[in-house]
Amino acid sequence: MSSSLIQLLVLAGIAIFLILKLRSVLGTRDGFEKPPVPVEDLRPQPTRREFEVIEGGPDRDIIDHVPEGSSSALALAEMKRAEPTFAVTPFLQGARQAYEMILMAFEKGELDRIRSFLSDEVEASFAEVIDQRERDGLTIEANFVGLKEMALDEATFDRASGMGEITVRFVGELTSVVRNKAGTIIEGDTKSIKRQRDVWTFARKMGAADPNWQLVATGD
Repeated sequence: MSSSLIQLLVLAGIAIFLILKLRSVLGTRDGFEKPPVPVEDLRPQPTRREFEVIEGGPDRDIIDHVPEGSSSALALAEMKRAEPTFAVTPFLQGARQAYEMILMAFEKGELDRIRSFLSDEVEASFAEVIDQRERDGLTIEANFVGLKEMALDEATFDRASGMGEITVRFVGELTSVVRNKAGTIIEGDTKSIKRQRDVWTFARKMGAADPNWQLVATGD
Protein backbone atom coordinates (compact mmCIF):
# COMPACT_ATOMS: atom_id res chain seq x y z
CA MET A 1 0.00 0.00 0.00
CA SER A 2 1.41 3.35 -1.02
CA SER A 3 2.21 6.01 1.55
CA SER A 4 -0.22 8.48 -0.09
CA LEU A 5 -3.13 6.02 0.30
CA ILE A 6 -2.22 5.46 3.94
CA GLN A 7 -2.24 9.22 4.57
CA LEU A 8 -5.63 9.49 2.86
CA LEU A 9 -7.11 6.75 5.06
CA VAL A 10 -5.72 8.42 8.20
CA LEU A 11 -7.26 11.77 7.24
CA ALA A 12 -10.59 10.10 6.49
CA GLY A 13 -10.53 8.43 9.90
CA ILE A 14 -9.85 11.75 11.62
CA ALA A 15 -12.74 13.38 9.74
CA ILE A 16 -15.18 10.64 10.78
CA PHE A 17 -14.04 10.98 14.40
CA LEU A 18 -14.65 14.76 14.39
CA ILE A 19 -18.13 14.36 12.87
CA LEU A 20 -19.12 11.84 15.54
CA LYS A 21 -17.70 14.11 18.26
CA LEU A 22 -19.65 17.13 17.02
CA ARG A 23 -22.88 15.10 16.85
CA SER A 24 -22.45 14.03 20.46
CA VAL A 25 -21.96 17.65 21.59
CA LEU A 26 -24.38 19.58 19.39
CA GLY A 27 -27.01 16.93 18.75
CA THR A 28 -28.78 16.43 15.46
CA ARG A 29 -31.56 18.25 13.64
CA ASP A 30 -34.18 16.09 12.00
CA GLY A 31 -36.89 17.56 9.69
CA PHE A 32 -39.79 19.73 11.06
CA GLU A 33 -37.55 21.29 13.69
CA LYS A 34 -39.09 24.22 15.57
CA PRO A 35 -37.79 27.57 14.28
CA PRO A 36 -35.35 29.48 16.54
CA VAL A 37 -37.04 31.40 19.36
CA PRO A 38 -37.03 35.17 18.57
CA VAL A 39 -34.90 37.23 20.96
CA GLU A 40 -37.91 39.13 22.25
CA ASP A 41 -39.61 35.86 23.26
CA LEU A 42 -36.74 35.17 25.65
CA ARG A 43 -37.63 38.18 27.76
CA PRO A 44 -39.57 37.50 31.00
CA GLN A 45 -43.27 37.27 30.25
CA PRO A 46 -45.68 39.49 32.23
CA THR A 47 -47.40 37.83 35.15
CA ARG A 48 -51.17 37.70 35.38
CA ARG A 49 -51.16 40.75 37.66
CA GLU A 50 -49.06 42.71 35.16
CA PHE A 51 -51.61 41.89 32.44
CA GLU A 52 -54.41 43.10 34.72
CA VAL A 53 -52.60 46.43 35.19
CA ILE A 54 -52.07 46.82 31.46
CA GLU A 55 -55.72 46.01 30.78
CA GLY A 56 -57.06 48.65 33.14
CA GLY A 57 -56.02 47.68 36.66
CA PRO A 58 -54.48 50.08 39.17
CA ASP A 59 -51.49 52.10 37.99
CA ARG A 60 -48.73 51.35 40.48
CA ASP A 61 -46.82 54.42 39.37
CA ILE A 62 -49.71 56.47 40.76
CA ILE A 63 -51.03 54.49 43.73
CA ASP A 64 -47.54 53.97 45.12
CA HIS A 65 -47.63 57.71 45.92
CA VAL A 66 -51.29 58.68 46.48
CA PRO A 67 -54.40 56.74 47.55
CA GLU A 68 -56.21 54.92 44.75
CA GLY A 69 -59.34 56.79 43.63
CA SER A 70 -58.33 60.04 45.35
CA SER A 71 -58.58 63.38 43.59
CA SER A 72 -54.79 63.44 43.31
CA ALA A 73 -54.76 59.98 41.69
CA LEU A 74 -57.38 61.06 39.16
CA ALA A 75 -55.41 64.23 38.39
CA LEU A 76 -52.20 62.26 37.84
CA ALA A 77 -54.06 59.88 35.51
CA GLU A 78 -55.31 62.90 33.53
CA MET A 79 -51.74 64.18 33.26
CA LYS A 80 -50.66 60.82 31.87
CA ARG A 81 -53.43 60.90 29.28
CA ALA A 82 -52.40 64.42 28.26
CA GLU A 83 -48.73 63.38 28.10
CA PRO A 84 -48.24 59.59 27.77
CA THR A 85 -44.51 59.81 28.53
CA PHE A 86 -45.12 61.41 31.94
CA ALA A 87 -44.52 59.21 34.99
CA VAL A 88 -44.82 60.09 38.67
CA THR A 89 -41.77 58.28 40.03
CA PRO A 90 -39.26 59.95 37.64
CA PHE A 91 -40.94 63.30 38.40
CA LEU A 92 -40.31 62.82 42.12
CA GLN A 93 -36.70 61.88 41.44
CA GLY A 94 -36.31 65.17 39.56
CA ALA A 95 -38.11 67.06 42.34
CA ARG A 96 -35.61 65.66 44.86
CA GLN A 97 -32.71 67.06 42.82
CA ALA A 98 -34.51 70.36 42.20
CA TYR A 99 -35.16 70.80 45.92
CA GLU A 100 -31.47 70.66 46.82
CA MET A 101 -30.44 72.86 43.89
CA ILE A 102 -33.07 75.57 44.48
CA LEU A 103 -32.74 75.56 48.28
CA MET A 104 -28.96 75.92 48.21
CA ALA A 105 -29.05 78.62 45.50
CA PHE A 106 -31.55 80.59 47.59
CA GLU A 107 -29.51 80.23 50.79
CA LYS A 108 -26.38 81.43 48.98
CA GLY A 109 -28.17 84.24 47.11
CA GLU A 110 -27.35 82.73 43.70
CA LEU A 111 -30.69 83.40 42.04
CA ASP A 112 -29.41 83.54 38.46
CA ARG A 113 -28.66 79.83 38.20
CA ILE A 114 -32.20 78.77 39.18
CA ARG A 115 -34.23 81.54 37.55
CA SER A 116 -35.60 79.29 34.78
CA PHE A 117 -37.02 76.88 37.39
CA LEU A 118 -39.04 79.58 39.22
CA SER A 119 -42.33 81.23 38.40
CA ASP A 120 -42.32 85.03 38.31
CA GLU A 121 -44.03 85.21 41.71
CA VAL A 122 -41.60 82.85 43.45
CA GLU A 123 -38.61 84.53 41.82
CA ALA A 124 -39.83 87.92 43.09
CA SER A 125 -40.29 86.65 46.64
CA PHE A 126 -36.86 84.99 46.66
CA ALA A 127 -35.23 88.13 45.27
CA GLU A 128 -36.86 90.28 47.95
CA VAL A 129 -35.44 88.14 50.75
CA ILE A 130 -31.98 88.02 49.17
CA ASP A 131 -31.95 91.81 48.61
CA GLN A 132 -32.94 92.40 52.24
CA ARG A 133 -30.11 90.20 53.46
CA GLU A 134 -27.65 92.18 51.35
CA ARG A 135 -28.98 95.48 52.70
CA ASP A 136 -28.53 94.16 56.23
CA GLY A 137 -25.00 93.02 55.45
CA LEU A 138 -25.81 89.39 56.19
CA THR A 139 -24.42 86.34 54.44
CA ILE A 140 -25.47 82.71 54.79
CA GLU A 141 -23.17 79.72 54.63
CA ALA A 142 -25.14 76.54 54.07
CA ASN A 143 -24.37 72.93 53.21
CA PHE A 144 -26.98 70.37 52.19
CA VAL A 145 -26.64 67.15 54.20
CA GLY A 146 -29.47 65.13 52.73
CA LEU A 147 -33.19 64.65 52.29
CA LYS A 148 -34.81 63.05 55.33
CA GLU A 149 -38.35 62.76 53.94
CA MET A 150 -40.21 63.44 50.71
CA ALA A 151 -43.83 62.72 49.80
CA LEU A 152 -46.32 63.70 47.14
CA ASP A 153 -48.94 65.77 48.95
CA GLU A 154 -51.44 66.73 46.24
CA ALA A 155 -51.90 66.84 42.47
CA THR A 156 -54.34 68.82 40.33
CA PHE A 157 -54.95 69.07 36.59
CA ASP A 158 -56.78 71.76 34.62
CA ARG A 159 -58.17 70.27 31.41
CA ALA A 160 -58.89 73.66 29.87
CA SER A 161 -55.33 74.96 30.17
CA GLY A 162 -53.53 71.60 30.28
CA MET A 163 -51.67 72.74 33.40
CA GLY A 164 -50.67 70.13 35.92
CA GLU A 165 -49.63 70.99 39.48
CA ILE A 166 -47.95 68.66 41.95
CA THR A 167 -47.31 69.60 45.58
CA VAL A 168 -44.47 67.83 47.36
CA ARG A 169 -43.53 67.84 51.06
CA PHE A 170 -39.81 67.89 51.83
CA VAL A 171 -37.82 67.51 55.03
CA GLY A 172 -34.22 68.41 54.27
CA GLU A 173 -31.20 68.36 56.56
CA LEU A 174 -28.53 71.04 56.33
CA THR A 175 -26.02 73.07 58.26
CA SER A 176 -26.40 76.82 58.10
CA VAL A 177 -24.90 79.89 59.74
CA VAL A 178 -25.64 83.60 59.34
CA ARG A 179 -22.73 86.04 59.47
CA ASN A 180 -22.83 89.83 59.84
CA LYS A 181 -20.66 92.34 57.99
CA ALA A 182 -17.76 91.63 60.34
CA GLY A 183 -17.98 87.92 59.58
CA THR A 184 -19.19 87.05 63.05
CA ILE A 185 -21.71 84.21 63.33
CA ILE A 186 -24.94 85.63 64.71
CA GLU A 187 -27.15 82.62 64.07
CA GLY A 188 -26.64 78.89 63.52
CA ASP A 189 -23.80 76.47 64.05
CA THR A 190 -21.50 74.90 61.47
CA LYS A 191 -21.58 71.60 63.33
CA SER A 192 -25.30 71.39 64.07
CA ILE A 193 -27.63 69.80 61.52
CA LYS A 194 -31.03 71.42 61.32
CA ARG A 195 -34.15 70.18 59.58
CA GLN A 196 -35.79 72.32 56.92
CA ARG A 197 -39.47 71.61 56.24
CA ASP A 198 -40.95 72.84 52.97
CA VAL A 199 -44.10 72.31 50.94
CA TRP A 200 -43.45 73.19 47.30
CA THR A 201 -45.79 73.19 44.34
CA PHE A 202 -44.44 72.54 40.86
CA ALA A 203 -46.41 73.29 37.68
CA ARG A 204 -46.11 72.54 33.99
CA LYS A 205 -48.27 72.52 30.87
CA MET A 206 -48.58 68.83 30.05
CA GLY A 207 -47.50 67.94 26.54
CA ALA A 208 -45.39 71.07 26.14
CA ALA A 209 -42.00 70.82 24.43
CA ASP A 210 -40.23 72.24 27.49
CA PRO A 211 -39.83 69.33 29.95
CA ASN A 212 -38.95 71.55 32.93
CA TRP A 213 -41.36 72.02 35.82
CA GLN A 214 -41.42 75.40 37.60
CA LEU A 215 -41.70 76.08 41.30
CA VAL A 216 -44.91 78.13 41.59
CA ALA A 217 -45.59 78.15 45.34
CA THR A 218 -43.73 77.57 48.61
CA GLY A 219 -44.85 76.95 52.16
CA ASP A 220 -43.98 74.98 55.29
